[in-house]
Amino acid sequence: MNRIVFTLALAAICLTAAAQGQRRGFPREAFTTETPMVHDPVMAKEGDTYYVFATGMGIQQMTSKDRKTWTVLPQPVMTVIPGWTTDSVPGFGSHVWAPDIIRWHGRWWMAYSCSTFGKNGSAIGLLSSRSLGSRLWKDEGCIVTSRENRDNWNAIDPNFVIDDNDQPWLVWGSFWDGIQLARLDTTMHLNNAPLGRRTLATKGTQECRNAQCTARPKDACKARMHNAQFTIARRYDPDYKPSEPNPTSKYAGTNAIEAPFIFKHGGYYYLFVSWDYCCRGAKSNYRVVVGRSKTVEGPYLDRTGKDMAKGGGTIFLEGDKKEWEAAGHCAAYNMDGEDIFICHGYSATQNGAALLIQRCIAWTADGWPELER
Repeated sequence: MNRIVFTLALAAICLTAAAQGQRRGFPREAFTTETPMVHDPVMAKEGDTYYVFATGMGIQQMTSKDRKTWTVLPQPVMTVIPGWTTDSVPGFGSHVWAPDIIRWHGRWWMAYSCSTFGKNGSAIGLLSSRSLGSRLWKDEGCIVTSRENRDNWNAIDPNFVIDDNDQPWLVWGSFWDGIQLARLDTTMHLNNAPLGRRTLATKGTQECRNAQCTARPKDACKARMHNAQFTIARRYDPDYKPSEPNPTSKYAGTNAIEAPFIFKHGGYYYLFVSWDYCCRGAKSNYRVVVGRSKTVEGPYLDRTGKDMAKGGGTIFLEGDKKEWEAAGHCAAYNMDGEDIFICHGYSATQNGAALLIQRCIAWTADGWPELER
């Protein structure tokens, strides 16, 4: 996610971070709200408690019993930022972007993004925990990294996917060549197994490049090239060149797609992505589009049959300019017997503040998702 470091949403919940690797100060007390400020929210439920995790200093977290009133916790998920993150991503500090969370094989797994604004020198890290209630997370190191002037993709905005064979996958990406997908192993790191017809030709190397990055805590991010990932969605067809420049970054280009989330329903995998530009307050034009595939590897086609890898996508949610100027970076879940959709929206009545949106998903007769009012 190419985003400006925002302070409005975080000012009430965390103090300025100290040096990397050191414990930092935070507000002493939790507070409750029905309109939490968030960027890039994801949700989980354990017992009778709902958890939301979001972009913030060390990853913002909040809890609720009813998904209406939220308690913003005074301590972030990461009270210490692992040293390997700054080894792998020069310029990264403690403002952690776009987490994702899933429970698989008796553990909670959380991926998170380390980057700097507008550039693709980035890394996706991994944490694990037996229980959300314990709030104790183990550093599992780096899943994947990208490098400027080497990779034409960006290692941020992760989302875990478990297919029908109990095989974990990771989908990620922002701008450059778009949304990437790769298979994971049982430790939730990139799998060395080839991806059949979609695997790119490779040559061996000892550099950490083009997908594979299995560094463990305190190690620099070094591993061999594998090219295990491939592109499943782009904002535009590769042959189309938009005339308007990127208003947020000269580095990222105009392939304005990011924040993938894959949700299984019925016989399809549904790929939600965000188009265009976030993080500009009331000037944002973020929106969510969707496509679907019978297999997790794709191709993902929109309602007209256009491949999302060639710029396809069916509009799912966009700003109405009355309540929301724009909305995006979403997640979807089946919880308590209903399918729910969450994202952040830029409020049209609160000067573009980024607030949590929650809506139920309805399904058309031909199996396409729509938001309930």
